[in-house]
Amino acid sequence: MIQEPIVVQPELAAERFGLRPLRRSDAGLIAMYAADRRLAEGTRTIPHPLPPGAVEAYIARSLAEKRSEDVWVMDGSERGHAEVLGIVSLTRMERDQSEIKYWVAPAFWNTGYASEAVSAIVAANPHRSRTLFAEVFQDNPGSARVLTNTGFDYLGDAEAFSVARGATVPTWTYLRKMG
Repeated sequence: MIQEPIVVQPELAAERFGLRPLRRSDAGLIAMYAADRRLAEGTRTIPHPLPPGAVEAYIARSLAEKRSEDVWVMDGSERGHAEVLGIVSLTRMERDQSEIKYWVAPAFWNTGYASEAVSAIVAANPHRSRTLFAEVFQDNPGSARVLTNTGFDYLGDAEAFSVARGATVPTWTYLRKMG
């Protein structure tokens, strides 16, 4: 039996699901969702097609003791939903700042899950950040609404490389000052 490493990362609650640290056992569902081209193309870092071992490597990095990103799973199992509904993460930046990233499995798009997850992270502020940043592709207005619905302000336009698209894509950047 493989011993799960101890992760000092709080479990958080949203209205319809819990937010918990990643587990190695999440690999199958994450791989199934991340293999969907629509999901991969909505992110900067998920490749399409998804290479063998990519999800396991992502989970190993997320569980490493020395990591810059904390990852939570949107876990709906206590409410009779899927064990993995999506992912939300915080990456530490300089000067008490963090970047928030999230995705929801395509089967659960337009359910409000992303807004609930981002709201829970903002409320808990586990990195004790003074400012949170986020970036979404301009062809994904739903993700932009998640940010505006959770108190983020539009900062400006930029662009970022999407591995799945193999191209640089226009983005909108948002920030949220944390009290």
